[in-house]
Amino acid sequence: MGGLATWCGEWLGSPPVETLFERAHLSTVVGLRLADGREVVVKARPFEERLVGCLEVQRRMRRAGFPCPEVLAGPEPVDGRGPLRGQVVTAEALVPGGTVLPSRPDAPELFAAALARLMAAAPSVADVPSLAPAPPWNGWDHADPRPWPWPDDMGVDLNDRSGPGWLDEAARRVRARLRRAALPEVVGHGDFESQNIRWNGDRLHVVHDWDSAVARPEAALAGLAAAVFPAGGPEDRPATVAETERFLNGYARVRGRRWTREESEVAWAAGLWVLAFNAKKASVGRPDGSAVARLAEEAPERLRRADA
Repeated sequence: MGGLATWCGEWLGSPPVETLFERAHLSTVVGLRLADGREVVVKARPFEERLVGCLEVQRRMRRAGFPCPEVLAGPEPVDGRGPLRGQVVTAEALVPGGTVLPSRPDAPELFAAALARLMAAAPSVADVPSLAPAPPWNGWDHADPRPWPWPDDMGVDLNDRSGPGWLDEAARRVRARLRRAALPEVVGHGDFESQNIRWNGDRLHVVHDWDSAVARPEAALAGLAAAVFPAGGPEDRPATVAETERFLNGYARVRGRRWTREESEVAWAAGLWVLAFNAKKASVGRPDGSAVARLAEEAPERLRRADA
């Protein structure tokens, strides 16, 4: 535990006595029981300026009564030697209980209502530090003139990996559609997947992964979520076109206003962007090609709805 134990003593005022869980992907995430009895989650990752904004969003969401973990400390660097040297750590209260939502017919509507609740509680863009740059799975405004941003968890340039041609072309088209959108940005959650959300029955229990806070048009945030909300859940897959449509319709009902044509197109374009980005990564890392084949069937309809 090394550097994390020292960090907890300094910034939380109590050293850890037990490791509850540990996992690593984009961040090293460790659940700890401290000597004073508190159970916390500490996250270590390389520093990015946007992290300051993400933590402020999380603090404000908590104060607004939205179910998310309480921020306890950070971001502060890890001192000393070891694999986490040079990274920054944050700590939040462990939120026990809840489960991923089981497979059920009304899942699109439940997730849509949860996102609409989140968006209603979110602070304004002006009230928090910058959340730029957005993570690559919703980073269609990256600086490279080529379609793909650098992936978040792979040491490859996706633009150097040839094809499928239709997938690269789909990314170009939806990127162009999103970059010409004339909609104001709002604060929201850019990774609204089942794996980041816990429920008690059909009641929202907690939303995790606030490192994924972003500033994007409301329609784009809804479209992103509508395309991927089942991921990490019991079926662990993207949403179908029909499920995406039900999500977007359910979100519009909760907010009490129908989508304009521009909003609808941006929502479908954002959803196709994240699906295309994930499929492009999968084409590099998974030679079976299942993700690409699945999207190939849906891409024409999603492009049509995005007017891209």
